[in-house]
Amino acid sequence: MKALVYDGPGQISWTDVPNPAILHPSDAIVRVDTTTICGTDLHILKGDVPAVHNGRILGHEGVGTVIELGQTVSNFTVGDRVIISCIKSCGHCTNCRIGLYSHCLGDEGESGIGWIFGHLIDGTQAEYVRVPYADNSLYKLPENVSDDQGVMLSDILPTGFEIGVKAGHVAPGDVVAVIGAGPVGLAAIATAGLYGAATIIAIDLDENRLDQALVFGATNTVVSGSPGWKAQVLALTDGAGVDVSIEAVGTPQTLTMALDLVRPGGHVANVGVHGQAVTLNMAELWIRNITISMGLVNASTTPMLLKLVAQDKIPASKLATHHFTFDQFLEAYDTFSRAAETKALKVILTRLVGSG
Repeated sequence: MKALVYDGPGQISWTDVPNPAILHPSDAIVRVDTTTICGTDLHILKGDVPAVHNGRILGHEGVGTVIELGQTVSNFTVGDRVIISCIKSCGHCTNCRIGLYSHCLGDEGESGIGWIFGHLIDGTQAEYVRVPYADNSLYKLPENVSDDQGVMLSDILPTGFEIGVKAGHVAPGDVVAVIGAGPVGLAAIATAGLYGAATIIAIDLDENRLDQALVFGATNTVVSGSPGWKAQVLALTDGAGVDVSIEAVGTPQTLTMALDLVRPGGHVANVGVHGQAVTLNMAELWIRNITISMGLVNASTTPMLLKLVAQDKIPASKLATHHFTFDQFLEAYDTFSRAAETKALKVILTRLVGSG
């Protein structure tokens, strides 16, 4: 089969690799029909994720068709159309039993982390993928949910909601600032209203993305590079700051912005993937009684979010701005990496017609 292979920092290739095979009775083999590129993939290309070794097939999001099942898989049959979750879950280890699927211990020698696709095992930017613990790591795709919608439920929608909105303890009437209006930031914006946020402020350097944020539910936008941007945000509160700051970029500067904007007693939810150390000024922060949260998505809310997407309560398909076929992976990466120029949110890659 063909797959997108990581060849070291800054290097990827669409090349021939062996087809995946069932390794454990709980595995499934899924033909990947649709996949996409995540900001985390760009972090990997920069060398920010050293656990990813040369030769790894990238990708952790996808929609596909089950073509083979291990002996113990009971929730799926060959031919089922499925959403591939970015997080694998055995369902019975200590962490899975408390809903901490992001740190699934498994029973097949894994390292105790749920995100393994395109990280610790071969991923979804390929014609076929092996899915461990298929009963808990796949979701049936309803007929009225498109591939463009379904692939957003692999990662970005549950990430924005769980690590941004839920972990940030958004409450009815809150003023919420989302720093970074990329795909995950937009997912947080689109789901903040589920918990009753009254004001949702999108903050970004890119005015195109701020325009998109209004489509996804932002009530106000602020260009972070403009003079007095912080005063503009505070003017939308009572002057004390926002109730919840969601950081959705992953740089020291944007985390500092999130900390600067939050009111005493508020919450800062870090969603962005950081590739370098961040200094926290504890001498100033401790007295403000703020809570800082961070983490890897558990994808425990995927079934609920899937119901909302199916009823068009979340505009998931509007995240898909560019479409490519599998033979255009390098072009798709280039387009996604230059999002400020190309106005890309999520780039969608689909299987070539008649390719198996």
